[in-house]
Amino acid sequence: MSRTQYIKIGEVNGRWKAEIIESLLSAQGMEVQLIQDAVTHYLYKGPFDLVQIFVPDKMVLEARELLKSFDEFQLTEDDE
Repeated sequence: MSRTQYIKIGEVNGRWKAEIIESLLSAQGMEVQLIQDAVTHYLYKGPFDLVQIFVPDKMVLEARELLKSFDEFQLTEDDE
């Protein structure tokens, strides 16, 4: 049984922006994982904190193509 590997395709400032991107990609049939880290476990995760966006490795190119028009989306290079 093979495990799906998720690749970071980019990041945005703000959970609400990440959720819009998640909805767009999900509507295209893609699985999406959003990761938002805090400095410590005791700090509140703010609405404008950095959120990383991951998709399965087989969907990376398609997801990046769909997100090219998002000005605030910071694409991750292929080698990361």
